[in-house]
Amino acid sequence: MSRPVNVRSALPFGLSARRCALNLLGSAILAFGLYHIHSFAGVTEGGILGATLLLQHWFHISPAWSSLVMNAISYLVGWRVLGRDFILYSIAAGGGFSLVYALCEQFPPLWPDIAAHPLAAALAGALFVGVGIGLCVRAGGAPGGDDALAMALSHLTGWNIRWPYLGMDMVILLLSLSYIPLERMGWSLLTVVLSGQLIGLFQKNPSYS
Repeated sequence: MSRPVNVRSALPFGLSARRCALNLLGSAILAFGLYHIHSFAGVTEGGILGATLLLQHWFHISPAWSSLVMNAISYLVGWRVLGRDFILYSIAAGGGFSLVYALCEQFPPLWPDIAAHPLAAALAGALFVGVGIGLCVRAGGAPGGDDALAMALSHLTGWNIRWPYLGMDMVILLLSLSYIPLERMGWSLLTVVLSGQLIGLFQKNPSYS
């Protein structure tokens, strides 16, 4: 009688296929939302996501590349706190984000007039970011370096992950005032707060199997 295949051991480094799939799915949802909503709505995000949009606006650097560099630096910083498995899952999520974002750039935006509807953009943007990152957090990974840093701070302090996110997000939002009008920054703040709450909900029930 043939023995059942252990899916976890079938992958390199003993990684879980389920957790890899969740990280890739989450990063794809995140990249889709960032391209089709945030990039055209005049609504930004905090952390590295917001930093990539800031660099895209001022220096015309694609988030597909800027996120890869900033994420790599952040993952190296958090390696000792977060552990090997976390970093490996996060590399899968970060790579998946860059790949899907680069693919999205080959097509026109689905909602080119989204900037005319800031409330809808803020709510939809928060949903894509919260669910996308939340799935990765639930599976023990992170698509962005700021996600890795937030999880590291949460691990060290015992705080819910939403609070480290909020602190880092506020810094990027302040810098984003250099190109986003103050009257529109309120919508960005709404997106940041809602997405952080969604991520916190996913963190309450992690799935590490």
